[in-house]
Amino acid sequence: QVQLVESGGGSVQAGDSLRLSCAVSGRSFNAYAWFRQREFVASTSWGGASTDYADSVKGRFTISRDNAKNTVYLQMNSLKPEDTAVYYCAAGRGFPVVAAGLYDYWGQGTQVTVSS
Repeated sequence: QVQLVESGGGSVQAGDSLRLSCAVSGRSFNAYAWFRQREFVASTSWGGASTDYADSVKGRFTISRDNAKNTVYLQMNSLKPEDTAVYYCAAGRGFPVVAAGLYDYWGQGTQVTVSS
């Protein structure tokens, strides 16, 4: 059974950092991504060679993957109040894409709140 479990959310001040984790169990996928609500944030391929970011987070967020732990991370630096959202991890069998509808499995979400 496939499960994606996010962790690492919390309440921080503007300018702070957080690292979200997504533990994937059941199988490996070709594509992993982070969304907030249904807005694309970042994606990576299984090997990590292909990454993509929303313009709003480029230069501040970094997606990475630890294949040994089957875990995907989202390092978020220089957080802004507009980054406040529930962040979801997603996994898919296709190529990494920005379209939420093309991902097959989703986690339950983790809340990130950034205050000014």
